[in-house]
Amino acid sequence: MVTLAWNFAGSPGGVTAGTVTLIEGSSFCLSSASGDITPGSVQGLFLRDTRVLSRWELRLDGDPVEPLTVLAEETYRGTFIGRAMPRAGLADSTLVVERHRFIAASMREDIVVRNLGQETAAFAMTLHVDADFGDLFEVKQGHVVSRGEHVIQHTDEELHLTRRWQGHSRGIVITASGASVLPDALTFRVVVPARGQWNTSLHVVPVIDDARPALTFPEDQPLTGMLPEARREAWRSETPTISMPDPAVRHILHTSSRDLESLRIFDPADPDAVAVAAGAPWFMALFGRDSILTALMTVSINPALALGTAEALAKFQGVREDPVTEEQPGRILHEMRFGVDATDALGGNVYYGTADATPLFVILVGELLRWGADRERIRALLPHVDRALEWVERYGDRDGDGFVEYQRITDRGLVNQGWKDSHDGVTDAAGRIPRGPIALVEVQGYVYGALRARALLAEALEDDVEGAQRFRERAVRLRERFEEAFWLPERGWYAIALDGQKDPVDSLASNMGHALWSGIVAGEHAAQVADHLLSPDMFTDWGVRTLARSMGAYNPMSYHNGSVWPHDNAIIATGLRRYGFVDHATRIAHALLGAAAEFGGRLPELMCGFDSTEYARAVPYPAACSPQAWASAAPVELTRVLLGAQPCFPHRHLRLDPHLPPELQPLSVHGLRLGTAVVDLEVRDGHATVTGLPEGVTVSADPCPCGDLGIA
Repeated sequence: MVTLAWNFAGSPGGVTAGTVTLIEGSSFCLSSASGDITPGSVQGLFLRDTRVLSRWELRLDGDPVEPLTVLAEETYRGTFIGRAMPRAGLADSTLVVERHRFIAASMREDIVVRNLGQETAAFAMTLHVDADFGDLFEVKQGHVVSRGEHVIQHTDEELHLTRRWQGHSRGIVITASGASVLPDALTFRVVVPARGQWNTSLHVVPVIDDARPALTFPEDQPLTGMLPEARREAWRSETPTISMPDPAVRHILHTSSRDLESLRIFDPADPDAVAVAAGAPWFMALFGRDSILTALMTVSINPALALGTAEALAKFQGVREDPVTEEQPGRILHEMRFGVDATDALGGNVYYGTADATPLFVILVGELLRWGADRERIRALLPHVDRALEWVERYGDRDGDGFVEYQRITDRGLVNQGWKDSHDGVTDAAGRIPRGPIALVEVQGYVYGALRARALLAEALEDDVEGAQRFRERAVRLRERFEEAFWLPERGWYAIALDGQKDPVDSLASNMGHALWSGIVAGEHAAQVADHLLSPDMFTDWGVRTLARSMGAYNPMSYHNGSVWPHDNAIIATGLRRYGFVDHATRIAHALLGAAAEFGGRLPELMCGFDSTEYARAVPYPAACSPQAWASAAPVELTRVLLGAQPCFPHRHLRLDPHLPPELQPLSVHGLRLGTAVVDLEVRDGHATVTGLPEGVTVSADPCPCGDLGIA
């Protein structure tokens, strides 16, 4: 049996150009432009991290349907329009085939055949079906292993496909009225009158451990009353609307909001509990780092999503020591999966091998307080916050040197446990991979930010002024040690990490931009950091590279060693703005928004790190997730950076210092939520006007009088 360990050395891949992705919660479907799911590919219908359809091919008299176009009305539904193959000797076809597909906890497909000809058309329509029940990890890495007992049963109107393994079963039931059902196909004898049409509906319903849920999309109910549509309407009513003269940027922000809406996931046991997944197609699950950073970048437009994400992560916070899953008391998870086969890859359904999610969790809770989220719900998170900081001290700082480092516990774990988690994501200037344990530059910044956040929580929620001071003093001491250990005076930048011997790993990388974001960078070094990040060595026309092109491991087509990641750039831009480097931050915003326009309004997970001296347009990375949560969140965060907006609700202060290019003015935001208030904002000729502020909140271009800048 093949074991899929977490030390996979490649990058997620296999989704080719032209693949159509439909998503709803953790369910998604990958198909060709015709609507077919082709066997032997990564395409399929995936429910609860299992591929329950590996073949779904439509044939008319044995011929495939020729695709014409795809209409994606919403991310959970789409219409595939094609035509029957022309008959021998004819140039054109008279049969239009429409496949209306709806994805949620189950799938419905309505097939409509329109006859545009003057004669009645008769043909056999066959849908070829198979289910390999491949685990998502196996599918994305290209080697699905057949396991357990596969059972096929069929009646006059239903086809049952089931796999039983390790005491569990995964199955589907396919229902279709009027079909002749065989073990691997459903066939319809179709007659369509001249200028008429024929239609049928098929349902694919999962059966998990013999439990068969109700249909998600019953044919006798309108879409507006169904759960996916209701959830979208709720999102749109809660999320601010933005208007500006530039149509391209308007489209980018609209696309970001729509994608974030589609990347929400809901707890099956509590449908009101919402969190954000990492990205489609392979990461439609709760992640620690990815979900937190997305929540931090989108708390300005939907605090409920950020709060739900924090609560979901708290629910699965580590409580024991497990070397296989790397669970430790207080640790925030790296990734959660639902598939039965997840134990082969993660050792369990929850894997904890990450160094950064735990301090980031504390930062998120503090940021929720700044934005005026429900205080009682935040107060309920305080025990989880304290357990997270206990993990930082006891397990994160394994050798007591004051820094959080990582080294996987078994050979199944991730080799690198920061955001650059590929096997070669951390290298020195010569391109060599250091030996661990590894203390990353950005993780120390996250711990600094977590201590500052805990101080604010103590002050605002517990009236504990002395406790707040102790946390701030710890942050100051960490900052001093950080400067001594990570700053490279002869280079003028921060080391990406310390290796197992506490020697600096000296490559010039984007990670130090995250240290600006957290505020740990000393003021006297910030200008050098900013200039390096925007130097030709690191900056392309589409953003900051992950690794400078002068470094030994540089490869603009690599996953983490020279590529450009939108979320990385948004974080860097926020850090630059925090330290007053407005022009630097604006250049990054301009570059990323330009790249988004080139990609049709949607930023991918990452791009290749070429610049315009090599290629005139942004070069896509072939295996990038799209939509991907923190990439979708990047334009939202960049807008906040350009507005210079940062609330500090406990101190009744809103910092607002807009630096918008002329083409984005006048800009108006309607429906921004600050606590229980709904606020409108307008920027015209560089001047901001705010209406609807909560009583007692002051607006100023200056930081909060408390002196704590938050993350802006």
